[in-house]
Amino acid sequence: MKLTIVSPAYNEVHNIKVFVEQIEEALSNKIEEFEIIIVDDNSKDGSEEILRKLNDKFKNFRYIIRQEQPRDLSQSCILGFKNAKFENILVLDCDLQHKPSDIEKLINEFKNNNYNIVIGARKIFSKIESLSIFRQTASILIILIFNTLLKKYTNDPMSGFFIFKKQVFINADKFYGKGFKILIDLIYNSKETVLSKDVFINFDHRVANKSKMNFKILFYIIDFTVKKFFKRLF
Repeated sequence: MKLTIVSPAYNEVHNIKVFVEQIEEALSNKIEEFEIIIVDDNSKDGSEEILRKLNDKFKNFRYIIRQEQPRDLSQSCILGFKNAKFENILVLDCDLQHKPSDIEKLINEFKNNNYNIVIGARKIFSKIESLSIFRQTASILIILIFNTLLKKYTNDPMSGFFIFKKQVFINADKFYGKGFKILIDLIYNSKETVLSKDVFINFDHRVANKSKMNFKILFYIIDFTVKKFFKRLF
């Protein structure tokens, strides 16, 4: 199996090196070939210096500095997808809240079955110590809205950890392309039938920096959901 790992990043200078090293450890000699692409949203914390050093150290690592404004995780992911050289793409936030050691669980489910998206799903409706009350409540609200208004494909449409076939991206309708949750764009804009599978994973505390989730992002997600719902009606 050949795999491109796309990781959007913004001000993650304290996490990037450990993140890449953990992926290398988790996947080396486990799959045929893989590459890591970090798309940095023009960080101002010294991330680029770390990225240059990693680029010199690992042959299968490269990075892109996204200069466009405004900063946007979804646009960073889309840029990474366009530059991926392999058909299989895994998205993984580099904040270390998802464990690179869990990648193998998703790969095994993905390659042994006929799914075109496999999602590392958090157990949102259980108490998650690593999520603030705001983030967990917001996540539950969004999931309930999704599953009520749109067809349910996953227990965690806001996950930042999933693997999919690049063709899902290529065949998608016009992307909403705003906000911090590209997974919902891929699922609900697909022109083909989405065959998805959840693999439940543990969600760790953030090692450094802080969450990008805020009310603006929640607005984008709700706006996307409502627009998709009424588009289906008419």
